[in-house]
Amino acid sequence: MNSMRSLYRVAFINQGKVYEIYCHRVSQDGLFGFVMLEDITFAARTTVVVDPAEEKLRDEFAGVRRSYVPLHAVVRIDEVERQGEARISPAEQGNIMPFPGAYLPNPGDKRP
Repeated sequence: MNSMRSLYRVAFINQGKVYEIYCHRVSQDGLFGFVMLEDITFAARTTVVVDPAEEKLRDEFAGVRRSYVPLHAVVRIDEVERQGEARISPAEQGNIMPFPGAYLPNPGDKRP
């Protein structure tokens, strides 16, 4: 990469949607089972047209120094050269499959 600071594009599932954000630091840190996203950044506003999804993400992460995302919710982490637009998109069943969780039996369930 040409820049001194690394830039990462992180995609994760949150409330049935895929969030794609950019940050300068990604680590497993000390909180077991979570990925820490620090120094979350957004593209500079260069046009009059505002993307409502990116605006929602700006509002949601305003004032957040670091965010902890459950490891099983992370879809992908890419180190990139350029900042793109943050986005929220629906998690379509055919494209993205959440990591399977542990099966916790219900007392009335007949599964072994």
